[in-house]
Amino acid sequence: MTKTYVAGVGMTDFLRPGRHDHDYPDLVAEAVGAALADAGIAYEDVEHAFAGYVYGESTAGQRAIYGVGRTGIPIVNVNNNCASGSSALALARQLVAAGAADCALAFGFERMAPGSLPSARAGQADPLGPFYDGTRAIRGENGGPAAPPLLFGAAGREHMERYGTTAEQFARVAVKNHRHSVANPRAQFRDEYSLAEVLDSPVVHAPLTRLQSCPTSDGAAAAVVVGERFARERGLLGRAVEIAALELVTDRPGSYDGDSCIELVGAGMTRDAAARAYEGAGIGPAEVDVIELHDCFSTNELITYEALGLCAPGGGGELIDSGAVTYGGEWVVNPSGGLISKGHPLGATGLAQCAELTWQLRGEAGGRQVDGARVALQHNLGLGGAVVVGLYRAPENDDE
Repeated sequence: MTKTYVAGVGMTDFLRPGRHDHDYPDLVAEAVGAALADAGIAYEDVEHAFAGYVYGESTAGQRAIYGVGRTGIPIVNVNNNCASGSSALALARQLVAAGAADCALAFGFERMAPGSLPSARAGQADPLGPFYDGTRAIRGENGGPAAPPLLFGAAGREHMERYGTTAEQFARVAVKNHRHSVANPRAQFRDEYSLAEVLDSPVVHAPLTRLQSCPTSDGAAAAVVVGERFARERGLLGRAVEIAALELVTDRPGSYDGDSCIELVGAGMTRDAAARAYEGAGIGPAEVDVIELHDCFSTNELITYEALGLCAPGGGGELIDSGAVTYGGEWVVNPSGGLISKGHPLGATGLAQCAELTWQLRGEAGGRQVDGARVALQHNLGLGGAVVVGLYRAPENDDE
């Protein structure tokens, strides 16, 4: 296995659905063009490409990338729900690490409709059906929307009952992420909110309010993954960010047929992926400086603190209260604003996380830069299910 690096990244602005003037091929051309320019290579150097998206037709990845070039390379379309972009990245990295390619491209995109996510097609089994059924069986709830807020709201209430976590602690996650997004010019929302404003916004599914929930978004992001030999020969090691580990895992027994809504929304998958990543990279959570994690709802960010080993089970509320997960604390979590404020075009999210962490480790994150960031962690969740956890190291600034 060869060392692998992120040599270039790019992303569009994330905007409310319908606010972009162009269709998804134009968004992809912008993001991929930026990633190639960042890496200092041409599309002709790319040997394989992986496209992540959820709401698109078959071979939409080909339709998207053909605006950049048509070189006959293999193009694989990846749909792993909200983890589609990071799954495409994991496949690109796996290919390069195995020596099957020197340079691979991962890109993700989404053009979404306003409002709630659509359910499965009529007459077909809903991939999330067992998760909704499991939540209702555990909580004894027959009402409420058959949508992600039901799942993550129920997980939050379980955390409150089990550990004494408060609605205010969940809301502080959103306060933090909205505050971080003010310095991100690509974020969908850049407004700061007080704790009272977050708590007083319309309830989505208690304890979640609208300002604790990610929006639907349009956007695209991309990353160029290269091997050590390619990076060295092209003189890229001074800016290339090493992918120290990148683990993709799926559900195990008990995910949706057990007795815990916290497990049902992916905490177990996250623990598994994180353990593998820490072991593979030889890095522990205490060595991490900056984190982009999947805060689709504020409850999930707090639950994920525990699954990633930032604190003990039940300690997430105290962690957010302590200031340990923002500037001046032990970690800066979601400096981009996270999904809650940066936006969540499903197929692009995992690659936007990769882009943010690459900029942070290069010292190129502008007003949201984490001082001295050397190690970064990525967490991307797709129910149904898939979790990707990655660890990245800063460039060595040495091409020798």
